[in-house]
Amino acid sequence: MTAVHYDSYTAAREHLKDVLDIAEGGQVVTVRRDSATAAVLNADRLRHFLASVVPSRVEVVAEADGWSAFIPGLPVAAAAADYDAVIADVVDAIREYAEDWLRLQHAPNHRENWGLVQLVTLSDDEQLRRWVTGSRE
Repeated sequence: MTAVHYDSYTAAREHLKDVLDIAEGGQVVTVRRDSATAAVLNADRLRHFLASVVPSRVEVVAEADGWSAFIPGLPVAAAAADYDAVIADVVDAIREYAEDWLRLQHAPNHRENWGLVQLVTLSDDEQLRRWVTGSRE
């Protein structure tokens, strides 16, 4: 399966229905604008792929008065009285990190988290909960 390429934004815009149909069908569509090339692809397929290659790294720890969850090396943490609540809270914390990443993305300790941010953006809360807990899709 090969990618479909448009040499300009104008050409892609003129064929927008085709671009979206091709991407929905599983092919990648590339569009050149000035010196950059962008890719259009099916968001569900990309999310599924990212969920399989981006490790969650969330650590959940039982404590005397409840549960804590965190991601080592990232400003993502949560605490709650029960397990389900801490998972919900860490999902919220991951979403907050993804929002903050736009201003953090050039910092050396954050720039490699593009895949995580895209996964968060493309996932609903239940999908993120399953990713955090390692549950099957």
